[in-house]
Amino acid sequence: MRHSISLLLLLLSTAVGATDVALIGLIGEKAAVLAIAGGEPKTVKVGQKWSGVTVISVERGQATVEIDGKRRVLQIGQHYRAQAPADSRGKVTLASDGRGMFFAEGAINGAPIRFLVDTGASSVALPASDAVRMGIDYRKGRPGFSQTAGGVVPTYAVQLDSVRLGSIELAGIEAVVIEQGLSVALLGMTFLNRLEMQRDGQTMTLLRRF
Repeated sequence: MRHSISLLLLLLSTAVGATDVALIGLIGEKAAVLAIAGGEPKTVKVGQKWSGVTVISVERGQATVEIDGKRRVLQIGQHYRAQAPADSRGKVTLASDGRGMFFAEGAINGAPIRFLVDTGASSVALPASDAVRMGIDYRKGRPGFSQTAGGVVPTYAVQLDSVRLGSIELAGIEAVVIEQGLSVALLGMTFLNRLEMQRDGQTMTLLRRF
């Protein structure tokens, strides 16, 4: 895993002309995958300089870079922005994996979780194990059933206090908890229908509506 590119969350500024450096992945301890001002991601080796940004070192989950003569430590999915955005809306760009799927690190009720972006899912869906980890008493939710590849399984409808993806955080999101047959949380349409979505090849940009 350490020697493969971890294509995760890329947070972008909407300000025109702002210095915006984002760390979207690592290649072992040899290189960082960076994007500047919303441009195409580029692999930059340790010691290499690209567009005014020098990669000083790479460690597990983070990279030290030099920007404008100052060193800064960025976690995967984090970015440095030289000036505040002109637009108050959150904006997130995701890179697809080798199968054309979009995974992203986010949070539910403040607890971290990994999502699979699924425009075919009518709502946010959680495995029961994740719901328990987050302290969601899902069995108090409205019971129902869902058809999956493994057959019909019980579900519980709940309302989440908040769902966050990068700089986008929405409150009062309807979701379902599935006890069997779901291994990863699905970021479905009860969250996505409140965003603008743009697909461009191997990237997907999500923009919060006003």
